[in-house]
Amino acid sequence: MRIFVFGSSLTSSYWNGAATYYRGIYKNLHRLGHSITFAEPDIYKRQQNQDAAKIDYATVRVYQTPRDLDRVLAEASEADLIIKHSGVGADDEWLEAEVLHCHSAGTKVAFWDVDAPATLARVQQNPSDSFRDLIPQYDFIFTYGGGLPVVEQYRGWGAKNCFPIYNGLDPDTHYPVAPDANLACDLAFVGHRLPDRESRVEEFFFAAAELAPELSFVLGGEGWGSRSLPSNVRWIGHVSSSEHNRVNCSARMVLNINRQSMAEVGFSPPTRVFEAAGAAACVITDAWPGIDHFFTPEKEILIASSAHDVVCYLREIPPPQGQKIGVAMRTRALRDHTYNLRAFEFQAAFRASDEITSDTAFLAHSHV
Repeated sequence: MRIFVFGSSLTSSYWNGAATYYRGIYKNLHRLGHSITFAEPDIYKRQQNQDAAKIDYATVRVYQTPRDLDRVLAEASEADLIIKHSGVGADDEWLEAEVLHCHSAGTKVAFWDVDAPATLARVQQNPSDSFRDLIPQYDFIFTYGGGLPVVEQYRGWGAKNCFPIYNGLDPDTHYPVAPDANLACDLAFVGHRLPDRESRVEEFFFAAAELAPELSFVLGGEGWGSRSLPSNVRWIGHVSSSEHNRVNCSARMVLNINRQSMAEVGFSPPTRVFEAAGAAACVITDAWPGIDHFFTPEKEILIASSAHDVVCYLREIPPPQGQKIGVAMRTRALRDHTYNLRAFEFQAAFRASDEITSDTAFLAHSHV
């Protein structure tokens, strides 16, 4: 199948939290025999901060927006499936409508939401949002996460279907490496400074650092340079995808903090959870519904409801026990949560829904 994708970026993780997800999904769809073309706009200095290894599983189209859009859409219309991801970063609302104009007997169109809480909130808060009327026109709705609440909301707005395709582990890119003494710390957190996450970073990371002045903390991600940091917190700036293993393997424990909207919806493990799992890191995560769907609490992952919980784990769990938890998490991820499995899930959902649609069309025609 020829798949044409509109997404934020496959080549760069710079201000692009979906990069690992895109790479894992499309590399493994290519391995299943699908041809992938990925179109990304030249914005936010991502092309100047490329950090992908050689991309031999997709043809990447970097386009100038809006100048090249007509040409890119014309190429997309030749595909068997067009995927419009949410959060492309430029011309999103225009693309949501225009990709549907490429629909034909030989070309199906899907919307793949990589930030369902934001998309759903946008439509809920604005009844006149143009996307609301477009939802029933897509052949497929896929989501990065969210579980049953997200599925029910999309179906309630008329979606023909809705399939969560969760984050996963790419063992080719995320795996244990030798620790780096320059990054050694008790707790590491990597995440950009975003309005929807900042208060939770204050609550779980900075508050923990202040409660435990004897421990060392490393903070990665863009946007934190203007914040005054506790003396035991070291900010290392943007962490490219190629550096995640080094950070995750150098910290005694790794912290995951979901954005507020993701935490409320639940069933939304971010890429950093599976990246850390691949490195066999001992992960502490903030609490959100559905964690136990992916990993067993206390045996494969640690769950914190406050900074106090984070500090208790750091003080009370000895390194050998933390290492055992990290190895168990990696084993579970390799068994149940690889992008290879996610690609099979996507393919199965596509084929099952396509068969249902075809059968329905045949029955309708046969009764004319």
